[in-house]
Amino acid sequence: MTEKKSFAIVLIKPSHYDDDGYVIQWWKNAIPSNSLASVYGLVRDAADAQVLGPDVSFDLVAHDETNTVIKVDEIIRRIKAADNGFVGLVGVQSNQFPRALDLTRQFRAAGVPVVIGGFHAAGCLAMLPETRPEIAEAQSLGATIYAGEAEGRMDALLRDLWNREQKPLYNVMHDMPDMTGASRPYLPSSNIRNTVGHLTSFDSGRGCPYQCSFCTIINVQGRKSRYRTPDDIEAIIRQNYQQGIKRFFITDDNFARNRNWKAILERLIYLREQAGLRFKFIIQVDTLCHRLDGFIEMAARSGCNRVFIGLENIDPDALMAAKKRQNKIWEYRKMLQAWKDVGIVTYAGYILGFPDDTPEKIRRNIEILKKELPLDLIEFFYLTPLPGSEDHQKLAAKGIWMDPDLNKYDLNHRVSHHPVMSDADWEKVYLDSWKQYYTAEHVETVLRRGAARGLKTNQLMLGLGAFYGSIFIEKVHPLEAGFMRRKVRKQRRHGMKIENPLIFYPRRVVEHIIKISSWGLLYLKYSRIHRRVLKDTDRLKYTDLALAPVSEEEENELDLIKVFEDAIPNTYGAPVAKPQKAEAEKMRARGR
Repeated sequence: MTEKKSFAIVLIKPSHYDDDGYVIQWWKNAIPSNSLASVYGLVRDAADAQVLGPDVSFDLVAHDETNTVIKVDEIIRRIKAADNGFVGLVGVQSNQFPRALDLTRQFRAAGVPVVIGGFHAAGCLAMLPETRPEIAEAQSLGATIYAGEAEGRMDALLRDLWNREQKPLYNVMHDMPDMTGASRPYLPSSNIRNTVGHLTSFDSGRGCPYQCSFCTIINVQGRKSRYRTPDDIEAIIRQNYQQGIKRFFITDDNFARNRNWKAILERLIYLREQAGLRFKFIIQVDTLCHRLDGFIEMAARSGCNRVFIGLENIDPDALMAAKKRQNKIWEYRKMLQAWKDVGIVTYAGYILGFPDDTPEKIRRNIEILKKELPLDLIEFFYLTPLPGSEDHQKLAAKGIWMDPDLNKYDLNHRVSHHPVMSDADWEKVYLDSWKQYYTAEHVETVLRRGAARGLKTNQLMLGLGAFYGSIFIEKVHPLEAGFMRRKVRKQRRHGMKIENPLIFYPRRVVEHIIKISSWGLLYLKYSRIHRRVLKDTDRLKYTDLALAPVSEEEENELDLIKVFEDAIPNTYGAPVAKPQKAEAEKMRARGR
């Protein structure tokens, strides 16, 4: 009988560094990595198919560094003990590349093969004429760069690695694979239980038809949308349900543009109402999804409890400058009310720093948003020229300054100069915007709106606190946040001094005490507001301008419309005067 050989594969989703050079890491993180689940699923399928022959067994593990301490020495020993193996650094974004490079140095110093994939490498190769220095450095260390999607190609890559014939670069960006029947994203429950709420993720489609200049999706996953079938989605739900996982994040950049959305939601409704699977999920959509007949109602019925909406801004000029022509500000209120009517919590991203932005404009627009739009949670971002985006490509071609430190490209740091605002003004208005939205008064307003429309206000209160506290207590963006921050003394950014334990640990104790106290005070404040809302016997009757239905004539009197009336485009792209707006809307309706 032939003795089996072992192939040790360690997949790592890297985190990135905080401003002090320590890895951003939590006891439990908030956002699961779909890239990690996708690659794990691909390798697992290859192992099941015995693509290296029946005499090779796969030793496969996965680590998300945002919730797991990466023990480099143990991983090296594991791979060295096998007949062959490698480390795969998965889904590496631009801000994570410095950390990925530091891990690569350590693994390559021990002779362990490393493969680096993800949006940064793919986006740079797709949009820039020359190889960026950090990618070249990784290759000089002996790492392999993989740019593109691995569906239909993983078997060939694994054979090359097993035979020690891997190439410095695999660039498959020219050919986007079909997703029908493709390997399904999967992670063992032991990984998923490290996320808050035991949340896992999958994509039901990839690609986006829009042209937003700040976006990397369209240049990495393409503008032609590709989809999984309802059968694929059901299989993903069932395999996770079997291991006790009942909460999902569907990571499509825009689920509403998935041509299979209706069939998928119908299948999810069947699983919940007929098969008895009680799961919940989060989706991301555009601002036009309410136009799809039955979309919002079906989403609620099928288990959606939270939705992230690409609002981006309420200034039409800013949206047009970013080529986000699909966003129609005059429909924002109607769209948000539709989500609230079915009891779904709304999140929105709001970008600060479009070319005509000023601190005064930004403050004015946020007040309009608070008063007239029934939005629950909002997260602010700097307008960031991410590598892989059209914005980055144009600035690079013109030789315009962008911060050389990739670690800052997390949307929470300013990495370019603004044409109107000074650096100091832009940085100040970014932090001020969080304070302006999450005032005690507006938190109460959001909770009252939620209570009036049947939302679970306790969860909403926790979310409001988490968003504000992430910025001002943990000093990270909510997208990077989690529960109970970890810091490992010796895992510090390359070139930064390892601190003396007599300094590091006492300071960490003080940090913990301060943060726990700060979180406690924040939630004590929000809890008092929440109790006041729940004690109001008339809470179900609450209404305000954002919740009140209005006629078209009344809507034209909203600040959201009046302030921007000269910029609201008609069917032909020209400014629409207020008296013409109703007719322009009728023309749009006839054209759909």
